[in-house]
Amino acid sequence: MDIEQLRDYCLSKAAVTEGFPFGEDTLVFKVKEKLFLLVGLNSYPLQFNVKCDPDQAIEWREQYAGTVLPGYHMNKKHWNTVIIDGKITTSLLQEMIDHSYNLVALGKAQKKK
Repeated sequence: MDIEQLRDYCLSKAAVTEGFPFGEDTLVFKVKEKLFLLVGLNSYPLQFNVKCDPDQAIEWREQYAGTVLPGYHMNKKHWNTVIIDGKITTSLLQEMIDHSYNLVALGKAQKKK
């Protein structure tokens, strides 16, 4: 997955917007005005941060040590940094993006329960 594929995948989701609120080097994707993915445009290999259920975050970090890390500059309990270095399949990268998107998109509904 490269930056264009990542961008296209994120933008294919309902109600997603993109922007640069942290400067021109960090592309941010939001749903319902809440951040679900950040990607550094100057990092090599490409890496992104996604929101994650705390238990799932730990599971992915253990399973993909060195490739999935606690979220860089984020709440490490709820965010992972994922390095796109060929060790994780595109389908799993998409699953991680979907997981983050769903947590954020459904966040208010879950809090009301």
